Amino acid sequence: MSNLIKKVQNIIFQNNLFDRGAKIILAVSGGPDSVCMLDIFSRLQKKYSLELIIAHVNYNLRGNDSKKDAEFVQKLAEKYNLEIFALDLVETRHASSLRDGKNISENYLREIRYDFFEKLRMENNFDAIAVAHNADDQVETFLMRIIRGSGMSGLSAMKFKNEKIIRPLLSISRQEILQYLKINKLKYRTDKTNAQNLFLRNKIRNNLIPLLEKNFNSKIKETIFDSLISISQDSDYLEKTALKNSNSLEIKKLEKLHPAILRRVLRNNLKNIKGDLKNISANSIEEIIKIIKSTKNKTQTVIMLGLKIIRKNDKIVISKL
Repeated sequence: MSNLIKKVQNIIFQNNLFDRGAKIILAVSGGPDSVCMLDIFSRLQKKYSLELIIAHVNYNLRGNDSKKDAEFVQKLAEKYNLEIFALDLVETRHASSLRDGKNISENYLREIRYDFFEKLRMENNFDAIAVAHNADDQVETFLMRIIRGSGMSGLSAMKFKNEKIIRPLLSISRQEILQYLKINKLKYRTDKTNAQNLFLRNKIRNNLIPLLEKNFNSKIKETIFDSLISISQDSDYLEKTALKNSNSLEIKKLEKLHPAILRRVLRNNLKNIKGDLKNISANSIEEIIKIIKSTKNKTQTVIMLGLKIIRKNDKIVISKL
């Protein structure tokens, strides 16, 4: 058994990614990371009594290359004797936006992808969705969030396990993955757009990280990844502390909280009412903090993103419009 497979097994055990007999969806694009993940899971399938299926999304953004990716993943499914479920966006409601070049962003494509995975998971009563993010992806995500602006919870970036999403390769470097593929003579598809600076992630991968490695720290990726572990641990502690205080929105209790905890308490309550935290920015939270700290006696209201936040008497009341 290769060292990389042993490392993945350690990641599975240390992060409690799944139990024996788990039913897991493998998100396979055909690129090196997902091909590596697929091969490793096929080798561990019998040992852990796993039920596996493959999920593939064809955005049809790269013409014939997208078609070849889909065909390649279909052949992988046949090779590993696994059932495959594919989403072809030409046949969906997203097709017109993609054809017209509208709303094409990493977040937009990510939403399409994860909505499909979750729907597939629920329809088939599966336990988890395995995605092939690696250590390099983690570093790139961290730098993206610094550039765009983010608090600690954002900077802690991706987790090995986030609800139903598991990332068994998250501490494995891209170099290790490519070496595994080479040793085992595994073919994979190369997305030519990765070499183009179409998205912020590509610019960071192709321009910023090489610049940092050359001029500042040759091991910048390892340094950032190690820092992320500490940030994640701090973030987890703050989140657990905030959850203990999230059941009350009494002004007197909120005023006693440390600002870092207060912001998380407010975010937790907004998420509970709204259902998610999409478009809830740091400025949104600060608007609520203003009315918490206000010395005015009158009722105060903040309207944002379909929510109404009212300071009434000695409480903050959050409701949908």
